[in-house]
Amino acid sequence: MDYKSSGVDIEAGYKSVELMKASVKETMRPEVLGGLGGFSGAFSLANIKNMEEPVLLSGTDGCGTKVKLAIVMDKHDTIGIDAVAMCVNDVACAGGEPLFFLDYIACGKNVPEKIATIVGGVAEGCKQSECALIGGETAEHPGLMPEEDYDLAGFSVGVVDKKDIITGEEIACGDTLIGIGSSGVHSNGFSLVRKVFEKELTKEGLNTYYDELGKTLGEALLAPTIIYVKALKSIKNAGVRIHGCSHITGGGFYENIPRMLPEGKRAVVEKNSYEVPAIFKLLAKKGNIEEHMMYNTFNMGLGMVLAVDPQDADATIAAIEAAGQKAWVVGKVEDGEKGVTVC
Repeated sequence: MDYKSSGVDIEAGYKSVELMKASVKETMRPEVLGGLGGFSGAFSLANIKNMEEPVLLSGTDGCGTKVKLAIVMDKHDTIGIDAVAMCVNDVACAGGEPLFFLDYIACGKNVPEKIATIVGGVAEGCKQSECALIGGETAEHPGLMPEEDYDLAGFSVGVVDKKDIITGEEIACGDTLIGIGSSGVHSNGFSLVRKVFEKELTKEGLNTYYDELGKTLGEALLAPTIIYVKALKSIKNAGVRIHGCSHITGGGFYENIPRMLPEGKRAVVEKNSYEVPAIFKLLAKKGNIEEHMMYNTFNMGLGMVLAVDPQDADATIAAIEAAGQKAWVVGKVEDGEKGVTVC
């Protein structure tokens, strides 16, 4: 008897690493020390010496049950972007620059080509956020999960000068709220999505074209989470000071927007200030989901909401658009009980 007969194929693990090396190499930054395959990833902090008071930021997350759709569709090249986005967007939300990322894949069976494809998506997310993929782990779990199943998570570490941290403390009455567009559902709310489209969760069902979406259901749902690192960097380079920043993830508007607000300040979001993407309208209609629950679960087309001085609103939108993203003035900050009003 050997390890392979128990369900763990060490040789497959070696092959996975070899197949992913090229895509990982494309994410390297000058600060990375050593190569892929060591027991730890090494990253030099020499370049942060010019900061007055460097602060490390970190974020960790996974893709939730969105992974199940990738498994059903047997399409694994973009789910890694989601894993990176969920982490680096949180780092960027505090004003930080993501430096490096590590991933963790748990699978029922290590199929090297599939693992390499997943990691290729992770590498693409790292390239989009200009952070290095310096390590990771693929763990085979025979008997714990079906052979075709896997889960994906990761974490990112970033840095910011303390004077540049976005805390929300500077938010004032009258500040303008800027919403940055999402690509769709992103990586939150998929337990509800899967319940609504329960009968469509087959490869054939997900490959069904919907006129109102302008694409197949699977394409709409698997659209990778947008990475906002470059957009936020563009705003900073434009000389705009962001007073508050909220990454709209699980819990939608009602949970996430208040997280950036100081006590005594209330965000007022005008739902008609931008066009809600068709996928959310389809979800609400098909699932008979009332409006408050939609805004309490999904991003509803806004992946990030920023608070800025009203005089900086135009410059903020111009900087976001220069980075290739869409943005709108979606509301304002008022005095009142901490929270959010969607009207």
